[in-house]
Amino acid sequence: MKEYLIQFKPFLLFLAKFALSYLVLSIVYQTYLNRFDIKKNEVDGFTKIVANQSQSILSVFNDHSYTLTNPKEPSVKLYYHDKWVSRIVEGCNALSVIILFISFVISFSGKFKETLIFILVGSLLIHLFNVIRIALLCMAIFHFPQYEHLLHGVIFPLFIYGVVFLLWVVWVNKFSSYAKKSS
Repeated sequence: MKEYLIQFKPFLLFLAKFALSYLVLSIVYQTYLNRFDIKKNEVDGFTKIVANQSQSILSVFNDHSYTLTNPKEPSVKLYYHDKWVSRIVEGCNALSVIILFISFVISFSGKFKETLIFILVGSLLIHLFNVIRIALLCMAIFHFPQYEHLLHGVIFPLFIYGVVFLLWVVWVNKFSSYAKKSS
């Protein structure tokens, strides 16, 4: 048994770091979300920021773009060409994706400073690409409403997860402690 623990130590260490960081970050995020009353249709602040930033991108293409808080559910309605095209809910803010990203980076952590900088820059990039993704999705749904399921359910999730995957590849191959051992 001891030789198996030694043999699989890198994997077990990765798994432990990932599980612990994911658990801690998820608890922190859930604590943040619990501050908002879903029964009163309150939308968390970060989701509002994402909706407003997405609207700002849309307003570059059409000045009849705006957001309104949805009185019937905890979401923000996003309008494009004065037409309601999307509702932004908590799951759209990409914080759960960022938590997954951070947990993976911590699991393959390198030097503290490099890890911290990569987490901050990567999280900012994921946020930026998520806001762009939402704006592009709204424009696509406005012009091609018949493809809403394909756009929202397949193509645009691939966009955000593709960005995360590329960041992970860069991290593991260029900055992680694994990259330094194998080079």
